[in-house]
Amino acid sequence: MSESVISVQNLTRRFGDFVAVDHVSFEVEQGEIVGYLGPNGSGKTTTIRMLLGLLEPSEGKATVLGYDAFRQSEDVRARAGYMSQKFALYDDLTTLENLTFYGGVYGITDKNRIKQTLELVGLTGHESTLTRSLSAGWRQRLALGIALVHQPKLLFLDEPTSGVDPTARRAFWDLIYQLAESGVTILVTTHYMDEAEYCERVGIMRDGKLLAMDTPTNLKQKVIPGDVWEVFAEPLQDGLNALHEIDGVLRVGLAGDHLRTITQRGMKKTALQTGLDSKGVHVANIAAGEPTLEDVFLSLAR
Repeated sequence: MSESVISVQNLTRRFGDFVAVDHVSFEVEQGEIVGYLGPNGSGKTTTIRMLLGLLEPSEGKATVLGYDAFRQSEDVRARAGYMSQKFALYDDLTTLENLTFYGGVYGITDKNRIKQTLELVGLTGHESTLTRSLSAGWRQRLALGIALVHQPKLLFLDEPTSGVDPTARRAFWDLIYQLAESGVTILVTTHYMDEAEYCERVGIMRDGKLLAMDTPTNLKQKVIPGDVWEVFAEPLQDGLNALHEIDGVLRVGLAGDHLRTITQRGMKKTALQTGLDSKGVHVANIAAGEPTLEDVFLSLAR
């Protein structure tokens, strides 16, 4: 097997008595799209900052592209791209001027390279647009172009789609797939559970700990303790209260116009129906549901 693009062993970072990242270990192989999933404050950004050599680990070590992430951080940053949560764009410059400026930071002066990057992120025709005039989705594309202008082998994307609309998010993920197909390895952090489904593997963070890392399918099979049911009860609050009292129900919560329930594996639909009927709750329908990464996260968090 080839050497991992990212190799992390017991990586830890403390800020005083607070442990932001707690003995995290994982590997990322070439060409993978790996999602780093967790709520705000779970340690995702701190992990990336250590992998880029911007923070010194309190314990543990990490190699990135074969280099020590902290001691050889200049070598890492010359070969990796980083798109931060807050895009570092100059609002008084045009898209072309922003990209040209950041390309110069990496020593890129080839105008064709700049043009190719604009084409890659879909900004052709917007070269003269002032950055302050761009929508959130277009600013996102420009920030990605800046991270890609030096043609990195590894790309760190830190909550790149936060604050943009669903259409822009979908278009952004199309770009990520395109990059991965060309051989770029991608580590992307997010707190959108549905977005993590796009990744080949997902690591789930909470309170600085890496709770699990596997494919979305394997996580659903291994972590979720039972079967998922969509229960359409009327009224919802009565159904919610009743389900909590039925033997075999492990978890129940509101999901729009119905209740999402996880029961012990093998529990029959009729058992739910009978339990709700006995408590006087009207049930319009009970249907088998599909497990999600949100179910995985809630199971792990408990």
